Amino acid sequence: MSNISEREFDYADADFARVKAIIYRKAGINLGDSKKQLVYSRLARRLRALQFNNFDEYLAYLEHNKNEQQEFINALTTNLTAFFREAHHFPILADYARNRKASAGKLRVWCAAASTGEEPYSIAMTLVEAYGTYTPPVEIIASDIDSSVLAFAAQAIYSLERLDALSLEQKKQFFLRGKGKNSGSAKVIDKLRELIEFRQINLLDRDWGLGAGFDVIFCRNVMIYFDKPTQLQLLERMVRLLKPEGLYIAGHSESFSHASHLVKLVGKTTYRLVDTSAGERQ
Repeated sequence: MSNISEREFDYADADFARVKAIIYRKAGINLGDSKKQLVYSRLARRLRALQFNNFDEYLAYLEHNKNEQQEFINALTTNLTAFFREAHHFPILADYARNRKASAGKLRVWCAAASTGEEPYSIAMTLVEAYGTYTPPVEIIASDIDSSVLAFAAQAIYSLERLDALSLEQKKQFFLRGKGKNSGSAKVIDKLRELIEFRQINLLDRDWGLGAGFDVIFCRNVMIYFDKPTQLQLLERMVRLLKPEGLYIAGHSESFSHASHLVKLVGKTTYRLVDTSAGERQ
């Protein structure tokens, strides 16, 4: 209770309830009661920046300011990522690419939670290696709801420490080490950067503007932030965008046993479509 009295801004249960309702409505994120202090610490920065005296003033302003609604979403979304995180998925992607018929056209991948870019760049590196060329026949769309992390990803500059998961060969092949004032960082080479199209997409939007025909969808550790009905609704929409033999790749903490009518497990947190019209596709 001592933390409450030391807070810079008044923050009642009613304020937290309003925050939960707004983020659920705007982004589908289902905040548990354990996130109350996290919400305070993240939104207190916005109150200071805008010079509000309390949460009530801020939330009233939020409801009518579209720019601040994006800042609100950015503040409350979690962006935990790393190069080749959950590394077992990338050999699966490489095998899929190698076994695919050349006549099938471009291999289309959607990375639905791009965050600061490590995941889509890991996808791009995997496909360059799989095809043996810097110009593989691929289309990679990397999206996120958070505009600030997408801007970071597009800059494609990372501290050297963030490259620890990469092999020495990958560092040499795909990054340029900074010099002088840029020492301690590295930039993704243009040839890799050009394989990725970054887009801001809110998964709750009615139209994602993507079209169907994806070979692989990476949507890892995203569904955990939604309640079960929203998970099911989003999964149903996503798998509709997959080709019949396409792959849906989830995160380690996600399971779709409640969606066995939509997808079947074919590898570690890797799923394929179930054909509801004529039994499972083999």
